[in-house]
Amino acid sequence: MSDWNKKIIEEFRTNDGKVGGHFKGKTLLLLHTRGAKSGQERVNPLACVRDGERFVSIASKGGADTHPDWYYNVKANPKVSFEFGTDKFQALATIAEEPERTRLYDKMAEMMPGFNEYREKTERVIPVIVLTPV
Repeated sequence: MSDWNKKIIEEFRTNDGKVGGHFKGKTLLLLHTRGAKSGQERVNPLACVRDGERFVSIASKGGADTHPDWYYNVKANPKVSFEFGTDKFQALATIAEEPERTRLYDKMAEMMPGFNEYREKTERVIPVIVLTPV
């Protein structure tokens, strides 16, 4: 795990799910996945939006031409858990399909306009991950 992620995770847990810097005022969650190859637990801080009872994150990787590693973990092992604020949830992760994918992506981009830049930077269709608590 990168030092950048470690710092965000530590700040998230210390401040009941709130962080400063680039993510100040934004909604984050900590996604716990199992490595697709290793089977080891991984934790990634992700921007998210609520959609009813569901939580939505974008596998943008900053607009890179490849998906982030956590996306492959979710795809291989969709039973995940996540931290939101001080709460912990078990969830089923699904990859949104059209037209829901675009609706949810646009919802995230309203909160964090940088997601518009990410989709303009790459030719890949950026996946939208829906976390449904179980």
